[in-house]
Amino acid sequence: MQNQNLNNIIDCLKTVYDPEFPMVDLYTLWLIYDVQINWNCVNIVMTYTTIACPLWDMLQQLVKNAITDKFPHFEVNIEITFDPMWNTSMIKDKDIQKLFNV
Repeated sequence: MQNQNLNNIIDCLKTVYDPEFPMVDLYTLWLIYDVQINWNCVNIVMTYTTIACPLWDMLQQLVKNAITDKFPHFEVNIEITFDPMWNTSMIKDKDIQKLFNV
């Protein structure tokens, strides 16, 4: 059951797109470093493409909404980290990674 919930949460995260790269979701961009579920709480560790991201609050709200829209009984906690600092080599999809390394 826990694995199914985790897969469902990841599916929700794959619906959130970075406005700077609207063709790629946050999960595929590897901006989501970790997802843990403890009872009715989803704990997410994420980052941004840059420390100076002007959409900091908006992206966090989009992540929370993506989860709570489908699972309103979950509380969502987000921790922001820049360790490690995000870079294009972290992108999960090799074809998309090539777009950034052109």
